[in-house]
Amino acid sequence: MKKFKFQLETLLKVTRRKKDDAELKFAEVSRRLEEQKKQLQLFMFEMKQGQTEFAEVTGEGKTVTIGIIMTYNSFFNWKKHQIETQQKLILDTTQEKQQKLKKLMELMTYLKSIEQLKEKRLREYNEELLFEEQKMLDEIGLQLYVRGK
Repeated sequence: MKKFKFQLETLLKVTRRKKDDAELKFAEVSRRLEEQKKQLQLFMFEMKQGQTEFAEVTGEGKTVTIGIIMTYNSFFNWKKHQIETQQKLILDTTQEKQQKLKKLMELMTYLKSIEQLKEKRLREYNEELLFEEQKMLDEIGLQLYVRGK
């Protein structure tokens, strides 16, 4: 009997490759999102540090010049802008991550269905093979029985 050959083997390989690519893209976006969150934490820390420093410089009994206030005002505005930009970037990357996850899940479902089909066809092939083998054994048994009489 002929060897088992799955007709959709090429489709199965291509789908596996696409799934692997989708996993890599998802992992890359996840890594990028974590880096962006760390950067946001750094910006927040720098803002808090600046606020603490400003409170020390402008504390009771200290003379404050307009130059100091302007400098800190510029710093706070710049940090606020960085934080807002980073938050938008995180939001965009989170949406991209969700899209990559959705695509990955679709490919995994599709791949699973193809693999289940392959398993079903392999089971059918083995059943057919077993049937053919049983048929040959029955014929041999019948021939032996006829020769014995």
